[in-house]
Amino acid sequence: MADPIIDYETLAQNALRGVVREALRAAPGPDRLPGEHHFYITFKSQAPGVKLADYIVQKYPDEITIVIEHQFFDLEVHDDWFEVVLKFGGVPQHIVVPFAAVVRFYDPSVKFALQFRYDEPAAAAAAPAIAPPEPEVSNGVDGAAQVVSLDAFRRKT
Repeated sequence: MADPIIDYETLAQNALRGVVREALRAAPGPDRLPGEHHFYITFKSQAPGVKLADYIVQKYPDEITIVIEHQFFDLEVHDDWFEVVLKFGGVPQHIVVPFAAVVRFYDPSVKFALQFRYDEPAAAAAAPAIAPPEPEVSNGVDGAAQVVSLDAFRRKT
């Protein structure tokens, strides 16, 4: 039996996902981010532990990019996942995203980007074990969450 090797790639991926977690935790108060920061977060829409409305998954069956900027509510950041309420077409939707499902993170205010390998077994392990309660949606300013493509930021191979 060969000696096991340390999987540094997985360790690095997990550590960098921690950067995303801590960036989300940096919100100084409810429903706002510091300074000009805002986040484009792309994740696998059907990864284990992801909770999205069925019509959103049907529209984005592989990946979806959400924007955390002005129109977000009830952001909660846990060790292995985050949850937030965003408006899609003016309708508030509670979403849950395990950090293991995140494949890209971009903060255009400081031109900082991370890209992650998606590893389904790791995503299953990081999914919340119990479903978080449905949050009450606060009445905010009407407006739709913006879903964007990050093709311009993808590495060309």
